[in-house]
Amino acid sequence: MTRTITRALGRFLVLLAAASVIIFLLLRAVPGDPARVALGVTATEEDVAELSSRLGLDKPLIVQYFDWVGGLVTGDLGISMASGQDIAPVVAERAGASLTLALVSMALSLAIAIPAGIYLARRGRSIGGAIVEGLTQLGIVVPSFLVGILAVALFSVRLGWLPANGWGSPAHLVLPVASLTLVQASILTRYVRTAIAEEMTKDYVRTGRAQGASISNVLYSSALRNAALPVITVTGLQLSTLVVGAVVIERVFSIPGLGTLLLDGVGNRDLTTVQSVMMLIVAFTLVVNLIVDLTYAVVDPRIRRRERVRA
Repeated sequence: MTRTITRALGRFLVLLAAASVIIFLLLRAVPGDPARVALGVTATEEDVAELSSRLGLDKPLIVQYFDWVGGLVTGDLGISMASGQDIAPVVAERAGASLTLALVSMALSLAIAIPAGIYLARRGRSIGGAIVEGLTQLGIVVPSFLVGILAVALFSVRLGWLPANGWGSPAHLVLPVASLTLVQASILTRYVRTAIAEEMTKDYVRTGRAQGASISNVLYSSALRNAALPVITVTGLQLSTLVVGAVVIERVFSIPGLGTLLLDGVGNRDLTTVQSVMMLIVAFTLVVNLIVDLTYAVVDPRIRRRERVRA
């Protein structure tokens, strides 16, 4: 177990360092002087030089990189080129909105997908199974932003039950979370169904049934735990996708999240904001992957047995 944790942490740190270098160099490769773009074409050379000096853009690239990384470690994300304000409080506020949206949506998606997937694996050929199958297919085909637009038209404009946009109260969460949950739950339901159906065809299930155990006993005592491994992987991938892909939903519902901040930064050529937000999103994705790797070691006893054999 210790070796697995050490390897996972080492891989996490290497990928995080590599991502920081790539993001830094890619943004520096964009043509044009960031300070000149931020100030506009009417700015004087003195103004451009002053802003470049204040932001550290006149330093060598290696110095700029380590200043930026050092700031990330200490929580100093720099100064926005567009507003001239400290980025850290804005990023923290926007990250809170995006993470709340993603985590609540994923929790509800799993709460729907696990029982629905089990039901499909056991009763997929029944009328109820066909209905659930059709609903999951519909949820996969229809994009979340379209669900959001239809939800606003019905529940906000026509019925007036819920706010159409904004952020700050539980009521503002309902429509965007529902829009993301319907799509994510449909995707996860299909994975849960496939994983459980595959496990139910294996020898240990037939052996358990031959010994007199019911399908439910075999399912909940063994098959469900084994089926969790691919579902954990997909859940991690979908959670990372939610944070990045929720930008459209943030636009539809005017939610002040990271996606909106990133798009605004790109539009304003705000180099410091863009690179900090991109690094935060990459770090979140790598943290999710790290958690998935560590969860594998807990759920799958074969990993622990391999470590004991190697020791």
